[in-house]
Order: sequence, then C-alpha cells, then structure tokens
Amino acid sequence: MMTENELKEAKRQIDSTIHKLKETVKTLEGKEKPERYQSQITLAKRRIEAFDIAVRLIERELAEL
Repeated sequence: MMTENELKEAKRQIDSTIHKLKETVKTLEGKEKPERYQSQITLAKRRIEAFDIAVRLIERELAEL
C-alpha cells in the first residue's frame, strides 16, 4: 500500500507530464504540415488518456484514505 504522500507526489508528477504532452500536441499540430507528425500526435494523445486514467485512480485511492 502506498502512503498518502507517495500518491500525491505520483499525481503531481503525472499532472506535470500531462501538461508537457498537451504542449507537445499543440506544437506538433501547429507545425506547417501537421499531418507529417500524425503518429507522434496520436501517441501523445493516447498517453494523455492513459495518464488521465492513472490520475483518476490515484484520486480514488486518496479519497479512500
């Protein structure tokens, strides 16, 4: 079982990663030919979705403490 502090730190790190990934998506979509970067854009969006799930699970764990 993880401690409350460990869960909060994990959530903080994931939130930071989500922010960076969202900025990456914006940058790639803003390029002159964004279709050239479609695979990277798709990968980043899928990672954002996965990290969003992880955040919700962490929040659920924190609520049960």
